[in-house]
Amino acid sequence: MAVYAYTAKDEAGNKFSGTYNDVDNVAGLRKELSKMGYGLIKARRNKTALQKRKKIKQSEVVTFTYEFAGMCSAGLSITRSLEAFEQQAENNAFKYILSDIRQSVETGSTLKDAFEKHRDIFSDFFLGMLEAGESGGNLSKTLEMSASYLEKQLELKRKVMSAFAYPIIVGVMSFVIVTALVIFVVPVFSKLYQQLHVPLPGPTQGLIILSTLVRHWWWAVLLVVAGMVVLFKQLSNDPHLRARWDAFKLNMPVFAKLNRMVAVSRFVRTFAMLVSAGVSLVKALDVASAVVHNSRVTEITGQLQQSIETGSSVADSLKNHSIFPPVIVQLAASGEEAGALSEMLNKGVDFLDKDIDRTVSALLVKLEPAMTIIMGVFVGFLLMGVYLPMFDYMSHLK
Repeated sequence: MAVYAYTAKDEAGNKFSGTYNDVDNVAGLRKELSKMGYGLIKARRNKTALQKRKKIKQSEVVTFTYEFAGMCSAGLSITRSLEAFEQQAENNAFKYILSDIRQSVETGSTLKDAFEKHRDIFSDFFLGMLEAGESGGNLSKTLEMSASYLEKQLELKRKVMSAFAYPIIVGVMSFVIVTALVIFVVPVFSKLYQQLHVPLPGPTQGLIILSTLVRHWWWAVLLVVAGMVVLFKQLSNDPHLRARWDAFKLNMPVFAKLNRMVAVSRFVRTFAMLVSAGVSLVKALDVASAVVHNSRVTEITGQLQQSIETGSSVADSLKNHSIFPPVIVQLAASGEEAGALSEMLNKGVDFLDKDIDRTVSALLVKLEPAMTIIMGVFVGFLLMGVYLPMFDYMSHLK
């Protein structure tokens, strides 16, 4: 199927532009437009439109969702709202997606199905909320809830990324400095030692070999790295290995607690939002599991669904799995008794997010001295490799 940018006119003669996909040729495009009462004026095949969708930021989706909710609550039709967004969008990739969604809705597709074609941009949670809003007749409310949820998830992601920005920057700068020393400084000392005929100790020989490898065999290093990346991608597609890796992330040293809390935060908040929108418990669990993207959480979700289907309460079902903190279980029990499950779970997740902030701060306190030690080891190795032969030469002179 191809993507076409077109100009058409309606029955009143008003011209408008847009894009359309899922057609093989211009004749197919003309036929589809005629079904909607439009006449095709000109069309041009767009070869790069599908590739542009990767440039869309999550913040753009959050802003769109808030504005979409506002327009729906104001009484504007879905197609009119989407058309307005399409005209206002500054990002061409987002403009294309909104145009495609609008066209799908105009041809009779449900809103959820229209957005589902762009699942890589709009999450499973967003699609689930759309479905709940359409079926329940409260689309504006579910869209506003979706926007609030997406904003919280984006904020959580930013907090974690900003917290680890310093260690990442230090690590990158250390790698750049060490690489520069190996490429430019070590060869100078290597030539000097050759002229002095100084016997080279093990660290120096290893440093010279590393320098030679980086300077003359860099292409082989790149090939090895590329091969490792390809191998990693292939292994990550293996369901068995993927499941073991997902389980390891929840139990790995140092980061296990943080990984578990982030997974539980996303899972429980998604579940609570969907339940408040009128989605059944079993369906809400299913979508929440898809949002987390962890095989171990998916396995736990299946057990939760079986427990709830056999008549157990949500709190009792959660209690059987240690991944859920006691505060979540207790608030779930209180929420079920008071008939306010989603509200209590959201309060529990807010508390959990604060705990995530504290955990990240505590990790940074541990990571900073650890990175300092690692940097010291690398610098010490370089200094040993460079200066040991010199010290040996000076001792011979004495």
